[in-house]
Amino acid sequence: MKTLAKTDTFSTRKKTIARHFANASDYDQHANIQQQVCQYLSSNIAHAQQDSVLEVGAGTGQMTRLIAAQIQSQHWLINELCAEQTDTLQSILPTADIEIGDAETMDLVAKHSLIISANAVQWFDKPLSFVAQSALRLQAGGQLLFNTFTPNNFWQIKRLTGQGLDYPDIDEWQLALVNAGFEKIKLFTQRFELPFSSPYAVLKHMKLTGVSTNRTQVNPSNTQSFRWTKARLQQFESDYWQHFSAQDDIGQPIVNLTYEVLIVSAFKP
Repeated sequence: MKTLAKTDTFSTRKKTIARHFANASDYDQHANIQQQVCQYLSSNIAHAQQDSVLEVGAGTGQMTRLIAAQIQSQHWLINELCAEQTDTLQSILPTADIEIGDAETMDLVAKHSLIISANAVQWFDKPLSFVAQSALRLQAGGQLLFNTFTPNNFWQIKRLTGQGLDYPDIDEWQLALVNAGFEKIKLFTQRFELPFSSPYAVLKHMKLTGVSTNRTQVNPSNTQSFRWTKARLQQFESDYWQHFSAQDDIGQPIVNLTYEVLIVSAFKP
């Protein structure tokens, strides 16, 4: 069953995010870190038999494919922001209900035994609110399992451009989980240094994985859009080489981009 939300109900920011990911047609070819995150999450699912599974922000179905192969559930509810992914997600799980819309504002309240989300919560306007929302949507004994990213994620980009998402730190997530009444809380981080041949290749990688340096300010109250100019791009290239250059195994010059992932698992008592 398909339930589509009209995109005109989305905020301007969510429309922009949906458009970026809709245009990232080669996402799966370049989202290697995101795929590894999905593997980490799948390895931390507590039970192979579930009553009801809610996946939030399914995207192209990287996580969906893994859980479809790994667990059995009486009911599946798959949420995604981009309507363009509907047919793909339905083909992975033909019996699932597909809910297209903004998970922060949609009525997804039900009693699920597992809520899982991969590489999505960081795009929320209020990421920490996902914890309290999930507590309402979980049945007793249910598991909340998701990832986000730490303030160290893409720190090179933030340092040079001042642009980036506002990532809560691990202590803020811990407090949100405790306040929402979760138990058996586990949080751990994984850091990746991704090498690239040039700073321009870094920007291309970000674009191909749906990330834009436009309208993703650290300060949400700053509504002025960041725009690349020729001069700004040249300065970015020069500064990136100056501050973040390295060498690969054969001595060739490279630059790195840091991913720092936070994995969260918790249970509703």
